Amino acid sequence: QVQLVESGGGLVQAGGSLRLSCVASVSIFSINDMGWYRPAPGKQRELVALITSGSSTNYADSVKGRFTISRDYAKNTVYLQMNSLKSEDPAVYYCNAPGWSRQPSWGQGTQVTVSS
Repeated sequence: QVQLVESGGGLVQAGGSLRLSCVASVSIFSINDMGWYRPAPGKQRELVALITSGSSTNYADSVKGRFTISRDYAKNTVYLQMNSLKSEDPAVYYCNAPGWSRQPSWGQGTQVTVSS
């Protein structure tokens, strides 16, 4: 069973930075799109950032210019660099592989807390 394990969350002051990691139990060469998600009002989760196998990226408007998604094939890891964190960013962040035929169940996520 494929697993994605998130880490890197924590407590940071507003304006600070965190880097989240998502380690896959399989080679991410086999996965086209990978994304980071967080809960959102009216929906279970919203897609915060997406990276394709060609390294194209897309971001939610709320995080554009502040968050950067990247992938390290050697480490089977997808990162989310979060800069200039704001009071609206705290959440449990999850990663997953949208549209993948072997899309795994949601993991535990990693908690991000921002203090003012």
